[in-house]
Amino acid sequence: MRPALPSLEATPAVAFCFFLNRLLDAEPWARARLAPFAGDAVEIRARPLPDLRVTITAQGRLEAGGGEPALTLNVRPEALVALTRGEEALTRAIDVSGNARLASEVMLLARQLRWDAEEDLSRVVGDVAAHRIAATVRGVAAWHVDVGRRLAEALAEHAMEEAGLLVRRSEHESHAAALSALSDALARLDKRLARLA
Repeated sequence: MRPALPSLEATPAVAFCFFLNRLLDAEPWARARLAPFAGDAVEIRARPLPDLRVTITAQGRLEAGGGEPALTLNVRPEALVALTRGEEALTRAIDVSGNARLASEVMLLARQLRWDAEEDLSRVVGDVAAHRIAATVRGVAAWHVDVGRRLAEALAEHAMEEAGLLVRRSEHESHAAALSALSDALARLDKRLARLA
């Protein structure tokens, strides 16, 4: 018989803690790194998602809620794209404020902990099906990123070429150089007029 889960209100923070605690339970070294920060709260802000506040327990696990955050992580929208480009790009897409030691540990864990979804899925549906499902999910995610990039490029091109809302850098620099030359010519003309007067 399976043990009963604690009766917690289903919130995004509870789901986030459940997911991360599964990763932490598989990696004792990670829990050992978090345990010294027991009682510290961490707030994660990733707009448009709701803010998540979690507290580190004495066992190095996470629980939903908490007091004033010792660390705040502001995840910019480009973090999703940064996930596909590697850990250095991901680190640049997160603004950190608060306890520097805790921030260092959290960022280390963010780089090192990986969920092997395919492995977990294979326990339910088998190896072959899990591999195919994971490949499909990766393909769909890559397609979404590609569509987003192409859409942004198309909107930028429309704003520059069709609507005339934006100006290319080369056109801006050319215009700035022409204005500078005109300003110099006006200054010389003013000097000549002053000498004549």
